[in-house]
Amino acid sequence: MAESEDIFLRAKHRTFSGLSEDAERDWRGPFCFIQAADPQLGLMKAWRDGDCDGGGEEWAEEVELTKQAVEAINQLRPRPKFMVLCGDLVHAMPDTPFREGQERDLKAALKGTDPSIPLVFVSGNHDLGNTPTPRTVEQYCGAWGDDYFSFWVGGVLCLVLNSQLFFDASACPQLKEAQETWLEEQLSRASSSTEPKPKHVLVFQHIPLYLKSPDEEDDYFNLQRGVRQNLLDRFKKAGVKAVFSGHYHRNAGGCHDGLDMVVSSAIGCQLGEDTHGVRVVAVTADKVVHRYHSLEQLRAGGVDEDLRKLLQA
Repeated sequence: MAESEDIFLRAKHRTFSGLSEDAERDWRGPFCFIQAADPQLGLMKAWRDGDCDGGGEEWAEEVELTKQAVEAINQLRPRPKFMVLCGDLVHAMPDTPFREGQERDLKAALKGTDPSIPLVFVSGNHDLGNTPTPRTVEQYCGAWGDDYFSFWVGGVLCLVLNSQLFFDASACPQLKEAQETWLEEQLSRASSSTEPKPKHVLVFQHIPLYLKSPDEEDDYFNLQRGVRQNLLDRFKKAGVKAVFSGHYHRNAGGCHDGLDMVVSSAIGCQLGEDTHGVRVVAVTADKVVHRYHSLEQLRAGGVDEDLRKLLQA
């Protein structure tokens, strides 16, 4: 593996290099991390042109926004323990024009991230295709690391899921079954009375379980109700504290029965009234508290005091 690829291929063998259970099982006090979503290089022009099925032949705007996000995150104190990008890294679907260039330019922008802040990647529908196949999943894993895996940070168990396997696995049923088996093992361990319990359990995926309410109608931007309820029941039983997602290009979500569904807007194209930004998440012994901040707010340094207050809450 080339040294330049290391930061993009740390998720291997269903874990994450440097954030393993052995190294990070113990609680060490409050910390913060960054949740970002949908840099989706190429969508802004495609959206303006009304041709979102195309790959988007221009993506300089998204590259600049990603660089701004990296610059702002590097300045944060206390320093985030990691940054997770919750899917749709690029707009061009697998095996379409512009895909290679978009991935190349996104990686170039992300390389400016401080080496002490690991980059965690989550697969989205544009990364895998709306109906993923074994080949498109393999392509994604070759570029960005495993499509699902677990990692630990300071006593907190984090599960990264491939939500496209929940949405439409018709072309790769065996991959869906493999993730289901793995996920059940992870959730069973998290709730086991014989295992030392994690301080919190967090889930990261691209497609939200829901946007506002667990009983809302099926939509392009949420998971189907049967799948949604199954996951909600399993997550609650295992003590999952929060599910973080993107996909909607707007901020949304809600907290029901103690499980927080966090839907964060995009670094890239906005489909609502929110601004380009990322979410700052503070993890304490008792709580997981989060605020969405615009890139302008972050770059101006205005979030630092808010962050310190969250970590002292």
